[in-house]
Amino acid sequence: MLDQSFARDIIAAVDAGFDAQVKETMALTAIPSLRGQEATAQDFMAAHYRDRGLSVDHWQIRVEDIQHLPGFSPVAVSYENAFNVVGSHRPREVKGRSLILNGHIDVVPTGPHDLWTRPPFDVYLKDDWLYGRGGGDMKAGLYANLAAFDALDRLGLRPAAPVYQQSVVEEECTGNGALACLQRGYRADAAIIPEPMGDSLLKAQLGVMWFQVKVRGRPVHVAYAGSGANAIEAAYPIMQALHALEDKWNSARHEIWHEHKHPINFVVSRIEGGDWTSSVPAWCTFDMRISFYPGMELASVRRDVEETVRGAAAGHSFLANNPPEVVYHGFQAEPYVLKNADAAIATLEGAHRLAFDAELPVIATTATTDARFFGLYADTPALVYGPLSEDIHGFDERVNLTSLRRITQGIALFMADWCGVEKK
Repeated sequence: MLDQSFARDIIAAVDAGFDAQVKETMALTAIPSLRGQEATAQDFMAAHYRDRGLSVDHWQIRVEDIQHLPGFSPVAVSYENAFNVVGSHRPREVKGRSLILNGHIDVVPTGPHDLWTRPPFDVYLKDDWLYGRGGGDMKAGLYANLAAFDALDRLGLRPAAPVYQQSVVEEECTGNGALACLQRGYRADAAIIPEPMGDSLLKAQLGVMWFQVKVRGRPVHVAYAGSGANAIEAAYPIMQALHALEDKWNSARHEIWHEHKHPINFVVSRIEGGDWTSSVPAWCTFDMRISFYPGMELASVRRDVEETVRGAAAGHSFLANNPPEVVYHGFQAEPYVLKNADAAIATLEGAHRLAFDAELPVIATTATTDARFFGLYADTPALVYGPLSEDIHGFDERVNLTSLRRITQGIALFMADWCGVEKK
């Protein structure tokens, strides 16, 4: 446990640098790091790591390097611009426990800009909030990792154990960026991921899977529509059957998610089909994101999905003999429950208590995070612990600055306690 006087110095050091932290977080958030467009933002992070004297590893992810590893999710896009950045600190003498500070640089699409109050990458401050796409999810947390390191540096100190600052891509769709860090050999005694958890620690996350359903039809002129097979309209009963599977899984309540009324969510997130307004559509493809509980294997989830699609198609005169195709791409993410992490949790509880003057709340999420890679495949306790944010993946995304300040204090206090410190 940290000395009270030393803890107050760390908190004051975070406060002293907070204006600069907000300024740099705004600059980072203003860079549109959508999927496949993250390279400029990664250059930003690499430069900031170098400015702190960290050893920088900046590499392009190659699918062939990771596709054989557990946790890999299939991709249908080029990784030509998929770069990870890791800034490594190594002490003169290792006295404490090592730490990974992980965050993702990729952000989700913005949707129609006219539905935002201001353009999504026109970052601004209002009332105690920082607005902009990706500010909450999760560039504020990503930069907080570095700001916590800066706070110790401001006191003339560095961690007395290896610390790896990781800025990764692909978190929003596969997690392959975090997996590539494992493949690269980065390991530590604990990891912190400042996802927007509302000043709480994440205890469990659901499994998440993406897939497409490709439906075929028989095209004819619409004047004779009854003699054709409409692929778009045929897709709707398949969606309804999948939602019935969602209802079935939700009816089997799980003790961890007992406070959630509807923890399992199936969402039709994209749909396209047809070629001509006056032709019965010959094809339709829809994308769906689903979730599932711990204890459900990926293979069994895929089997249930495929059987549901096949069963829905069996009652359709055309699809019965031309069954839809299920194609998996993106998330094939196993559920993760935080276990074997008593020491790390106790350290974070102490740090949070000092920063917030309150006990650390513990929650479960109906989403997924990169924590699963550390916990399931690297035997590393992964503490997902980040600031209060609102409207992530929505319009006018924002992160609360008071919360961000305290989370940064919590990370800095955790680092000092977990890793120990040495003079620069």
